[in-house]
Amino acid sequence: PMGGPPGPRGAMLREKPQNAAGTLKRLIRYIGRNKALLIGLWAVMLFVTLLSLAGPSLQALAIDSIAPSGTQLSVDFPRLIRVLAAMGLVYVLSSVLTYFQGIFAAKLSQVTVRTMRADLFARIERLPIRYIDTHQHGDLMSRMTNDVENVSNTISQSIASLFSSVLTVAGTLFIMLGYNPLMTLVSLVTVPLSLLASMVMSKFMRRYFVRQQALLGSLNGHIEEMVTGYKTVMAYGREERAVREFSQISGDLKACGIRAQVFGGVMGPLMNLIGNFGYLLIAAVGGYLALEGVITVGVIQAFLLYSKQFTRPITEIANQYAQILTAMAGAERVFAVMDTPSEDEGGSAPVTPETVKGDLSFRHINFSYLPGEQVLFDFGLEVKQGQKIAIVGATGSGKTTVVNLLTRFYDVDSGEIRLDGVDIRDIPKAALRRSIAIVLQDTVLFSDTVAANIRYGRLDASMEEVRRAARAANADTFIEQLPAGYDTLLSESGGNLSGGQRQLLSIARAVLADPKILILDEATSSVDTRTEMHIQQAMIALMKNRTSLIIAHRLSTIRDADRIVVIDAGRVAETGSHEELLARRGCYYRLYQNQFAGKTI
Repeated sequence: PMGGPPGPRGAMLREKPQNAAGTLKRLIRYIGRNKALLIGLWAVMLFVTLLSLAGPSLQALAIDSIAPSGTQLSVDFPRLIRVLAAMGLVYVLSSVLTYFQGIFAAKLSQVTVRTMRADLFARIERLPIRYIDTHQHGDLMSRMTNDVENVSNTISQSIASLFSSVLTVAGTLFIMLGYNPLMTLVSLVTVPLSLLASMVMSKFMRRYFVRQQALLGSLNGHIEEMVTGYKTVMAYGREERAVREFSQISGDLKACGIRAQVFGGVMGPLMNLIGNFGYLLIAAVGGYLALEGVITVGVIQAFLLYSKQFTRPITEIANQYAQILTAMAGAERVFAVMDTPSEDEGGSAPVTPETVKGDLSFRHINFSYLPGEQVLFDFGLEVKQGQKIAIVGATGSGKTTVVNLLTRFYDVDSGEIRLDGVDIRDIPKAALRRSIAIVLQDTVLFSDTVAANIRYGRLDASMEEVRRAARAANADTFIEQLPAGYDTLLSESGGNLSGGQRQLLSIARAVLADPKILILDEATSSVDTRTEMHIQQAMIALMKNRTSLIIAHRLSTIRDADRIVVIDAGRVAETGSHEELLARRGCYYRLYQNQFAGKTI
């Protein structure tokens, strides 16, 4: 588009997965920040693992306490009672420690995810405007909510399993070797089969789970757009189309989700099949060795239990593989945003809002939002301190782009913009933007009180200063008629106010900010004539002794501007006063005649 940034272009659906190993390393670094919780979890898991390893050995001792003696059974009751007591103690302690393990895992997951979510939000707040303009807002919110929540669930449910797996496998292998190396070898036969099955299945599963998360982000983006633009959808009777588009995305998500869950669901039964085969093999070989007198029946029982413990970690990971892949895909999407370079802070020139005078100079500006689609061509403009400059032109001519460049929401392709003789690229962005206040056509209000929305212009302002700003903006009259006055809580985007009232609050916010440079971007285009009169009076007071750039479609609102700049197709077509431009009978004259003839510009 000529006068604004490009919209979303479906980048999310084309997103390719990042390196899984790299994503896992970053997740581990996040988890490792909470050393106390992590050490506590490790300690509890170590004891739980040791107790679980002791269980089968104790069962073997209990069984071997009962031995055949001729035609009768010989039972060593003292030994059996001691072993059973030890077993009871082991199982009770294991249950108690497992409970604490769950508490530590839950705390670790929530603290880790809180840190990740805070880092993500901090990065979103520092992203370049270009990134926000070219990505679906709903998809960004999906990364903050759905993707991070998937990571949280996986950490709380799988972290203990992943950590204990290593301890369990190592301990079980050590004990089994102590009993009988041959039986240990038989127990390990199924391990290569399990690893091979996991590798083969993961190739299919990963692709679907990454795409599932991308489609979920796209679906959230569509919902956010339809809810935000609900009135427009209703006004144009596009409800059925909105439903069709939703159904299409939802259908794609359903199909992808089914494939992901099918492949994910196969892993558990497949691992159980392999585990049961190993169980049968151990029973057969163990029975033969017992008949030969190499091992006892208790040892066979121990190996049956230890083989389950040995393969259980692999089976558990396989059963949780679908969830782990979902979390990995979500983490990749979160890290993709975190890896986006933040907006640079600008230069280090010693410029502060207090020292800014307001002289502006646009010199040979060329700019494109997209390569090959240039918006401004050799644009030039000189503005002196305190001047009121109006910028007019047809829709898409590049008027708003001038504002985007001055505030450094975007940077010029070539040329330079100077403030008081200093290139704005050399000025810290924070200082530059605090020197500028913008009143937009589409006002931005927050779900807070009226006073808080005005105070957004200067957070340290007193209540009396807020009231003075409201009076200067001619907003005090309607504010005092609200149910709670300045303490009235606004609904989302100020939906419980009229368009004109929202605009007056926006002007009051700018008055309170007390900027050196004021930008009015179509500030009166969406209000009635009477409200426009109030806004005009407020703007006259606001623009006094300030450098002002007024972007307007209503030419009647800029007659008293010091100079009017007409932009046509990204170029300065002509400049002058209202009377001078009318006398030239050029672009401005045609705009003026078309507007007052009732034609659409």
